[in-house]
Amino acid sequence: MSGETQNNIWPLPKFYFSVQIGGSTVSFQEVSGLDSEARPIEYRHGDSPSFYPIKMPGLGKVGNVTMRKGIFVNDNTLWNWFNQIKMNTIQRQTVVINLLDETGAPKIVWTLNNAWPTKITGTDLKSEGNEVAVESVEVAYETLVVATQ
Repeated sequence: MSGETQNNIWPLPKFYFSVQIGGSTVSFQEVSGLDSEARPIEYRHGDSPSFYPIKMPGLGKVGNVTMRKGIFVNDNTLWNWFNQIKMNTIQRQTVVINLLDETGAPKIVWTLNNAWPTKITGTDLKSEGNEVAVESVEVAYETLVVATQ
């Protein structure tokens, strides 16, 4: 069996990925919510012999993406982006999420177009805990493009 065929029999692991927001790489611990759907439109014409409607694809719908990352000293990147929201004006960014192979090359790329933060959550504080401080950001976007490399 050739090496090329051998490499294609295993699925990619999901722990090696990178995220770019507006061209800057930001290290995240977790990314979730990469989903897209087509809403069905039901239609039945009046003289149809079938008592069931025809289903056609309608408008597409994408959900929000939630990303979690550790909090670092002097790193206000997400808060600065969120604080730019002013009365229907926001700096929309392109968010690119790359699933990487063992060499660090992107194999699947999700591109979120016209993305902006809808919610940002700081860490919870606990005097008895020993976990890393983690913040999360929820991002809304208009279109999702998925490409394989």
